[in-house]
Amino acid sequence: MKPVSPFRLVYGPLLAAFIAGCAGTTSSGEPPNYPAIVASPDRSEADRQTDRRRKPELLLEFTGVRKGMRVLDMGAGAGYSTELLARAVGPRGKVYAQDSQSMSARARERFDGRAKAPAMHSVIRLLRAYDDPVPPAVRNLDLITFLFAYHDTAFMTVDRAKMNRALFEALKPGGVLVVADHSAQPGAGVSVAKTLHRIEESTLRGEIEAAGFKLVAEADFLRNPGDLRDAIVFRPQTPVDEFVLKFVKPAATRPAEGNAM
Repeated sequence: MKPVSPFRLVYGPLLAAFIAGCAGTTSSGEPPNYPAIVASPDRSEADRQTDRRRKPELLLEFTGVRKGMRVLDMGAGAGYSTELLARAVGPRGKVYAQDSQSMSARARERFDGRAKAPAMHSVIRLLRAYDDPVPPAVRNLDLITFLFAYHDTAFMTVDRAKMNRALFEALKPGGVLVVADHSAQPGAGVSVAKTLHRIEESTLRGEIEAAGFKLVAEADFLRNPGDLRDAIVFRPQTPVDEFVLKFVKPAATRPAEGNAM
């Protein structure tokens, strides 16, 4: 029997055709060996401990990151995901690691230490506000990741609508945005973002789609139905239920023949 995919496609036939047509516009070539990237012998023991709950080989596969891509990692923190992305894009790619100037001193110190590793040579650090995450010259990105940090923007002084529009503008047509976060209970919205570090999935999805993104796939590999979603996510008694969503920036539509001015 074929293994069951942990990814669930949610787009219809027309959008499926669009995705297929865009496949060659991001990056060509075979995908990297994601398990081999995760198993790299020079990764730290601390990162390997984090791997146990993050399932990075599945997350990398879900993003579709390829060698040579230009990627923005939002809310990079101590750089765990940034380093994995940098290993995936290789020396010909580029990873922009965004975080706000108000990030914790501990996370800043850990990122700075990580940045000295050879695997991070393709990384450019961006200490910028979440709602102004990239310089104007950084455009036509292939991929943006926003992993377990979107909820933080709900209790910070961040214009999330402006932030999402900025992400939309930074991506190339057909570019991908992957967001993962900790699930809150239905109806919670962003009300527990600071207390429990959770956000309601439908709220996050609605905010991102309002910027023009289209949801194209969901992943189940970090789901846990046993999580009541009523406790803080740090040191949980039960593994946290987490959602992973893939959005795309639609390609610009061409004018119909005979309607061109």
